[in-house]
Amino acid sequence: MTATLSTIIVDDEPLARKGLAIRLAAHNDINIVAQCSNGREAIEAIKTHRPDLVFLDIQMPGINGFEVIDALIEQGLPMPMVVFVTAFDQYAIKAFDVHAVDYLMKPADDARLAQAMDRIREHLQSKTDAEHKNKLVKLVSDVTGNDQNTILEELANKQTVSLSQYSDVLPIKDGGELSRVPVNTISWIDAAGDYMCVHTEEGTHILRKTMKQLEELLDPRIFIRSHRSTIVNKNYVQKFCSQLNGEYYLVMNSGKELKVSRSYKDKVKQAVTQ
Repeated sequence: MTATLSTIIVDDEPLARKGLAIRLAAHNDINIVAQCSNGREAIEAIKTHRPDLVFLDIQMPGINGFEVIDALIEQGLPMPMVVFVTAFDQYAIKAFDVHAVDYLMKPADDARLAQAMDRIREHLQSKTDAEHKNKLVKLVSDVTGNDQNTILEELANKQTVSLSQYSDVLPIKDGGELSRVPVNTISWIDAAGDYMCVHTEEGTHILRKTMKQLEELLDPRIFIRSHRSTIVNKNYVQKFCSQLNGEYYLVMNSGKELKVSRSYKDKVKQAVTQ
């Protein structure tokens, strides 16, 4: 006997919800337990019903589809399988192909919906729920790494989506061990010969990379070059100070003082005061 998938449809357009519900009625393993007209309703319905599957519109007033997923993660709710439903064209939406179980363009025809259902059933058989959730977490990380409105505008204009290229984890190898250091815990990094000292809330890690390589890995809106041998996380900066002799320095939340080179002074001052 085929397992029934409890399903929620989320779309701010009543006709879009109705049309998808009618097409899904042809699939015996789908049981629609709720239909939601906005993101807030969706979050509450997912809390209540704990569905197996959600067809989720991306662009909705108030809370959009990205923010719905973000809320589920923040609240620690079980992550359903997600199929994005969107009016954006295939070229633009391709960026999300690797994150969701699938995506559908409005209006979804029977053949394309059947293909999506096949992927959903394959996903169930592969038992990769954890992998699916990780992909959705990565999607949220990517989206919040950029401005959500910018991404939605890129989609609407049929442009390639410029998801953030910056990782939220910095892998650091120490002997035979590999540590995955959350980037948001790094307060500053300084050079020590051929190595980098990565200072975090928990302690210091040693990494064999160049400053240039690290700058390519870290989001420049958060990590600022303050000296030729130092990168700081602006979220850990308490004060930007000047001395009588004309030198500048940063005071970190830990009390640590870091010198700011004259060549980086203006850029650092602008970044930490934004």
